[in-house]
Amino acid sequence: MAYEQEMGDNVTLSELERAVNNGFSPIVEIWSMDGVYVVRLHHHVDKVSSLCDKDGQVLSFKGTGKICDMLGEIGLTHGVLTFADQNGDEMIGVASQPVTRDEMLAYGTRIAFR
Repeated sequence: MAYEQEMGDNVTLSELERAVNNGFSPIVEIWSMDGVYVVRLHHHVDKVSSLCDKDGQVLSFKGTGKICDMLGEIGLTHGVLTFADQNGDEMIGVASQPVTRDEMLAYGTRIAFR
């Protein structure tokens, strides 16, 4: 688990692949924000990393297809699709509490890779 603690807030695909090959098995979240998707990796040490490019910029995607192909190719099999706007409808005055990270992961849509 030492590699898990060494991973930063942003992780490149090659760093993720190396970690997966060494036994890292994150909870993969594909987080949708109004049609833009980012990949967040939930560690078992209560830490979250985002998939980024070689310059440290968080990668964003316009759909899930490329994400599923990329992650499947490095050995990950599935994840959870969540939505940033999972909350009450303020337009009609429905009171609600923000959804917690654990709730989003528990009730998100399961998605398979490759």
